[in-house]
Amino acid sequence: MSTPHPHHPAPAGTDSPARPGWPEIAVGLAAMAAATAVLPFLGPLGLGLDADPVAYGLLVAAWSGVIGLAGFAAAALIRVRSWGAFSVRRTTWRWMALGVLGGLVALVVKFVVVSAITMLTDFGDTDPQGVYYDAAGGGTLAALLTLLFLAVLTPIGEEFLFRGVIANALLRYGPVIGVLGSSVIFAVAHGINIILPVAILVGIIAAELMRRSGSIWPAVAVHAVNNAVLPLLVLFTGYSGPT
Repeated sequence: MSTPHPHHPAPAGTDSPARPGWPEIAVGLAAMAAATAVLPFLGPLGLGLDADPVAYGLLVAAWSGVIGLAGFAAAALIRVRSWGAFSVRRTTWRWMALGVLGGLVALVVKFVVVSAITMLTDFGDTDPQGVYYDAAGGGTLAALLTLLFLAVLTPIGEEFLFRGVIANALLRYGPVIGVLGSSVIFAVAHGINIILPVAILVGIIAAELMRRSGSIWPAVAVHAVNNAVLPLLVLFTGYSGPT
């Protein structure tokens, strides 16, 4: 039996044990939700971490990566298979450069979209990323830890789950459903707030690069570039977020 090309969904009716499916999606999202539900209890257990904005911000920043990895691990454990089934495979520098470029494009669009939404609506009154500004604003070490958590741990965790598991599973129905469907799920998982349209865009760019390259790492690069700006902005300019 021939092996389906990693860039395209398997033909209908083909036995494709390599591709994740709905059980992996359900278990992965359930595990992520369970890990997310634990977060409110970690502050009090951490000897008052919730009373310290910097410490709690660092906890939230780290946990955003942990919940993605928890969801991916739960999904991957359902059936024994190669990591390549989740597009965790080597890629080229060219594709990684395209991932960085995709992240930069997303940043430009993010600035335009968020500025427009802030001017036209009251969504900008509540910044869902405020806790990250608190974390990064705690000094050089805190900013570097925030950068590590947001630009390394979180992109790996979330991309492994939302692209590696969910996008690959939905690609069996074609590229439109695979790319758009996984991007909408990714955005909704971040909440109905000002960053939702940007999250959809990041998801689309990341999923399409994964689909075309056959590797998860260009998608991780997109996500990393998008996330790195916040802690770097605080580290080098002292910016503390929109007021």
